[in-house]
Amino acid sequence: MMAALRRPFFFRQLVLSTLLVWLASLGGAWAATAPVLLIVGDSISAGYGLASGKGWVTLLTQRLADAKSPFQVVNASISGDTTAGGLARLPALLGQHKPAVVVIELGGNDALRGGDLNATRANLDAMIAESKRAHAKVLVLGMQLPPNYGTAYVKRFSAVFTDAAAANKVPVVPYLFDGFGEDLDQFQPDRIHPTAAAQPKILDNVWPALAPLLKQAER
Repeated sequence: MMAALRRPFFFRQLVLSTLLVWLASLGGAWAATAPVLLIVGDSISAGYGLASGKGWVTLLTQRLADAKSPFQVVNASISGDTTAGGLARLPALLGQHKPAVVVIELGGNDALRGGDLNATRANLDAMIAESKRAHAKVLVLGMQLPPNYGTAYVKRFSAVFTDAAAANKVPVVPYLFDGFGEDLDQFQPDRIHPTAAAQPKILDNVWPALAPLLKQAER
């Protein structure tokens, strides 16, 4: 008699357990298939000198979450990195994360070290090509140099990003610090890295070019 009474409870528990396992598997499957937005950058995207959670990439992650976007942001930015370093790291990042969108924010350190801009351009071309071969949409984020680097070098450096983007038919943000790059109050004492107050401005410069790519990749 007691065994018979316990049977409905046992079956209810079995059904509930099965349902929970099924729901958990659905959640895991969703996480595994959530499209990835991969950011390959240097200290500007790594949040150098900022408190945790204050960088523009974190603000982007918050904006996507607020918009209920399915994208998972992977920030693979390393302070001090160059286009050569990014190119060397990229194949493993593409293989691991299989991103739907790749944002390339590299080149500033190439110029600060007086690097060969032909090499910078070749590295950007190669990174774009690698990302496209991995079926990812690509956005290039450009940078500019202060005039003390010499007019010719400054012009050539600025053109590296727009020329690489045009040649490879991908969108570009010509100048990541557009609208505040001349305002030293927006920069840390090194005059290179933007303050926390400037991070929303960086995101606002990136967003108009990035949002359409996210929509395309999501479709």
